[in-house]
Amino acid sequence: MAVSFVGSTPITEYIYKATNAKRCQALGGAKNHAIVMPDADMDNVVNQLLGAAFGSSGERCMALSVVVGDAAADALVEKMQKAMQSMKVGAFSEKSNDFGPVITKAHQQKVVGYINSAEEQGATIVVDGRHPKVAGYENGFFVGGTLIDNVNAEMLSYKEEIFGPVLQVVRVNSMQEAMDLIDAHEYGNGTCIFTRDGEAARYFSDNIKVGMVGINVPLPVPVAYHSFGGWKRSLFGDLHAYGPDGVRFYTKRKTVTQRWPSAGVREGAEFSMPTMK
Repeated sequence: MAVSFVGSTPITEYIYKATNAKRCQALGGAKNHAIVMPDADMDNVVNQLLGAAFGSSGERCMALSVVVGDAAADALVEKMQKAMQSMKVGAFSEKSNDFGPVITKAHQQKVVGYINSAEEQGATIVVDGRHPKVAGYENGFFVGGTLIDNVNAEMLSYKEEIFGPVLQVVRVNSMQEAMDLIDAHEYGNGTCIFTRDGEAARYFSDNIKVGMVGINVPLPVPVAYHSFGGWKRSLFGDLHAYGPDGVRFYTKRKTVTQRWPSAGVREGAEFSMPTMK
């Protein structure tokens, strides 16, 4: 028997523990960070962040929800604010909209609650999506694209997975401080860095404690011949999803070793571990 599950971390952990000795592959929550370096192409970064943070209404485990950096923060926030003015939220069936409603009324209220808590704890709401007006869908479960600045690690909105169209900016003084912030978070699903500096990119990818890493790629979902999954409390179990780990999870391996000596050849006894010849 094997159990494969994807959900929130509390439920994922419960299922993982409840399976006891059974094979379990359990993927939990996420808080995906991006570091924006001062040398990054800021216009390209903005375009990438729009899709990564607000695509699918932010309701996907790879949604980019937190950006860290200070030297680039002012320029980034200004450009993001302008770019978000043209974003459209509305019915998913209308192709002119960038994204649709969240899944339920309860979840809409939960997402808005996180935005409220950030404001109450001292963050700055730069673009407010709490009360979008969608003609003909006044009772829809809509949350507009939201940009929050001056967030810190003590805020509820930073600690929790919002799972909605909310992008938060955390300001730090150095790349190492940003990496320490990411490493300290309980989730380690995905992360990325925007930079033109190959040395910085290599240091980041080699040392960050996150399972999936992107270099100028905001949604670092690996291709199928790799496997999908994070570290820390983003995954329980020793095997990730699809790719090689997916094959290992759903199969029981058998190893067959063969050798066919030439006819008439008689071999002497060997008292060491047999090896392939």
